[in-house]
Amino acid sequence: MEQKNGSSFAGFILLGFSDRPQLELVLFVILLLFYIFTLLGNTTIITLSQLDPNLHTPMYFFLSNLSFLDLCYTTSIVPQLLVNLSGADKSISYGGCVVQLYVSLGLGSTECILLGAMAFDRYAAVCRPLHYTVIMHPRLCALMASASWIIGFSNSLLQTVLIFLMPLCGRNKLDHFLCEVPPMLKLSCVDTTMNESELFFVSVIILLIPVALIMFSYGRIVRAILRIKSAAGRRKAFGTCGSHLIVVSLFYGTAIYAYLQPNNNYSQDQEKFISLFYTVIIPMINPLIYTLRNKDVKGAMKKVFWKDFGSK
Repeated sequence: MEQKNGSSFAGFILLGFSDRPQLELVLFVILLLFYIFTLLGNTTIITLSQLDPNLHTPMYFFLSNLSFLDLCYTTSIVPQLLVNLSGADKSISYGGCVVQLYVSLGLGSTECILLGAMAFDRYAAVCRPLHYTVIMHPRLCALMASASWIIGFSNSLLQTVLIFLMPLCGRNKLDHFLCEVPPMLKLSCVDTTMNESELFFVSVIILLIPVALIMFSYGRIVRAILRIKSAAGRRKAFGTCGSHLIVVSLFYGTAIYAYLQPNNNYSQDQEKFISLFYTVIIPMINPLIYTLRNKDVKGAMKKVFWKDFGSK
């Protein structure tokens, strides 16, 4: 007998890349390596920010939040994906799908807002250097970070409840490698126009308001930098913002492409690879961007690792 409600399912089938079995082994090896690098890179950033007193600043407080967020984000997706890629079993339990959707969406929403807070920090550092320590008080930093997490997971709770209240009428094959809102909508056996409109509206708020704050902040930053007379001063100012701007461009570029255009504008395979980019690749390269472009982080790495090496 056909099951009529999603809550009666034992679970979902994540079809993922099962139509390309020759690709699954290659993806398994690549994603496993990426996941290891993600764990090592983000753990290093968090550890250095705690151990080196020179990194006890608002910038690295937010960077530690971002690294912890990326660790959790990737971990909420990749282990299940690796299990599904390594064998014939492509299933995920109903509860596991709920948790994955809630956690991954919450972390993704939090990152959108956190990147906006980091842009404000860079604005204060470049445009209000004499008042920076007053403006970016530890209490304000903690409040901004907490607000990012609370808003992000509140949005995720709303989205998750709305998604799993939809009748699925026995459908449990998800043409994706994770439980995500757009492919979940396709499982519903009722009209999802209202849900899609609500998703688009919330995505505009969560994505575009921080983007507007970032553009405003960097508009002011560029104006302030252009008024600096020395070339060395301009390079230093650009250096403090360059890493964040690269991360913002990569994250928002893929997120806006994925969520703010009609689903029929790209194929299901494109959707999967776009999702791989912002769920796996970006969390891996974020620590590299901040490490390779940041003298403070490179100096902290030398200091900490040389100290450990010298003590032996």
